[in-house]
Amino acid sequence: MSGNIVQATNETFNAEINVTGPVLVDFWAEWCGPCRALAPVLEEVAREYAGKVKVLKVNVDDNQETAMRFGVMSIPTMVFLKGGEEADKLVGAHPKSKIKEKLDALL
Repeated sequence: MSGNIVQATNETFNAEINVTGPVLVDFWAEWCGPCRALAPVLEEVAREYAGKVKVLKVNVDDNQETAMRFGVMSIPTMVFLKGGEEADKLVGAHPKSKIKEKLDALL
């Protein structure tokens, strides 16, 4: 994983989202095929939006409290936060263009 993506836990999540710009949170798990397929796309997005958007990954198996907080029922789920509040959500593996469209709307 690149230095542009931060692994967040139940304990660190609130501190990680306490930033001025948008935050993209990827809820995922090791065993999830679509999550693994989405990982390189998120790496590219994190690189392209470095300094503008913070990208977090939350492993749902290890951090169920945070997943429940955002109503994550299936993975991958990407939650887009602005000001610490949910602004948008994508469920499933989506193309890079769709993810960028959501982020651009928050910038």
